[in-house]
Amino acid sequence: MSLTLKEFNAFCASLPATTFVEQWGGAQVWKVGGKVFALAWFEMGHEPGITFKVSEIGWEVLKDAPGCRGAPYFASRGMKWIQSYARPGLSKAELKRYLKASHMLVAEGLPKRVRKEIKV
Repeated sequence: MSLTLKEFNAFCASLPATTFVEQWGGAQVWKVGGKVFALAWFEMGHEPGITFKVSEIGWEVLKDAPGCRGAPYFASRGMKWIQSYARPGLSKAELKRYLKASHMLVAEGLPKRVRKEIKV
């Protein structure tokens, strides 16, 4: 079972130095240092599409996992982003671990000045 809209937003908000914006036609977009680390679409009657950045190893593990795929638009540009979009997909605990890792990956890629300003 995937995260609900409330659970997704609450978890992302609990991570350090995050900001939220709704963009791209209703996507729930979470950023750290102005850079996206997670986004999701929640449509009534459908599993949510939850998208996040992954490491090389995460990419190899998840790109062909049931209910997961390379994230549309991101993966087509050579980026290592995964979307959990259908059952069985990832469990709530797994999603939270990957969202936390995505936050860390994106934060680590920020310029040192920005990381210092936002304290990550």
